[in-house]
Amino acid sequence: MCGFTFTVFLSAFQLLPTAPFRILDMGGSTFASGLFLGFLTYASAFSAPVTGSFADRLGQRQVLIVTSLALTVFSAAYAIITDFRVMLALAVVHGIFWSGLLSASSAYMTSMLPERRRAEGIGYWGLSSVLAIAAAPPLGFWIYRHGWIALCALGAALNLFMAVIAWRLPPQAPVEQPAGSARTGEPVLEWRVLLISFSLFLYSFGYGGITSFTAMYADANGVSPKGIYLTMLALVILVTRPLSGRLGDRFGYKRVFAPSLVLISVGLACLGFGGTLGWMIASAVIFGAGFGTAYPVYVGFVMQGVASHRRGAAFGAMLAAFDTGIGTGSTMMGWLIERRGFAFAFGLAAALSALALPYFLVMERRLFRKSPAA
Repeated sequence: MCGFTFTVFLSAFQLLPTAPFRILDMGGSTFASGLFLGFLTYASAFSAPVTGSFADRLGQRQVLIVTSLALTVFSAAYAIITDFRVMLALAVVHGIFWSGLLSASSAYMTSMLPERRRAEGIGYWGLSSVLAIAAAPPLGFWIYRHGWIALCALGAALNLFMAVIAWRLPPQAPVEQPAGSARTGEPVLEWRVLLISFSLFLYSFGYGGITSFTAMYADANGVSPKGIYLTMLALVILVTRPLSGRLGDRFGYKRVFAPSLVLISVGLACLGFGGTLGWMIASAVIFGAGFGTAYPVYVGFVMQGVASHRRGAAFGAMLAAFDTGIGTGSTMMGWLIERRGFAFAFGLAAALSALALPYFLVMERRLFRKSPAA
């Protein structure tokens, strides 16, 4: 699973930072360049509750194989597209399969972990994506200098390799449904998880801008290499994440999640103050410490109150909130940067992320505190 996830993110994070530059080369605006990640993540967010529930029924391993093959086709299609509008349309379909891949892989991994070390296990597993994110942007920009087709060809090869890994994963026994569930019927969407996961939306808004525009921000300020922020961010997460999950399992998920939200806000505020090398490194360190800690402990918190046969649906709800935030951030910050500049856009993202903590505390009290498991 670590090999599968490493390959997933190595492919994705070569594409995501370079796609805006490809759209600009095809005649698109800065706003249009932000729409690529926006469209992909919106499609992923809106389809995630359905694809996550579908993975519960069909089986996570089967979904991983099918989605990996689909992403291979998308990578090949991006290579031959010459109109940025067609590229944006394809990103919508791409996002639907992306949500199925993420929901299925998260549910598959969670079923392998002992409950008392769940956040720690999610944290270790997440290191594979962090390593990929550290390596992918500079590799992607280097390959992009040799041609867009070469970049897409490598992505297609990696996606095909993902399908091979997924095929080699051991199939898991189907989870038994609780008595009477088929008769009474269960909702597709985990509404309680979706409502509290709006806190993920509030801080992932800024992450959408970081993914799409920190390379452009660095370029505008003469900072080299352009991918320095994403690389530094990944390295910080690599250092902090092994400890964060263990702390959540031991001292309580909420106690660790709350300060991580504060760090996220401060890190985004640093980008609002400036885009020099110093400000960007400071932001990457602070934001990375908070961002890398937040997700594993949040998963550990939510999974305390979710039935085993509903894990895919729960991850779909979390993914819906998280990807909606990324898509909104990428789209809106592209529009704001064109009109008000980078500093204003990242300052607004910091203000929004500051609302995540009070929102989480209120919703946790109303939705989860009465749960015996929680």
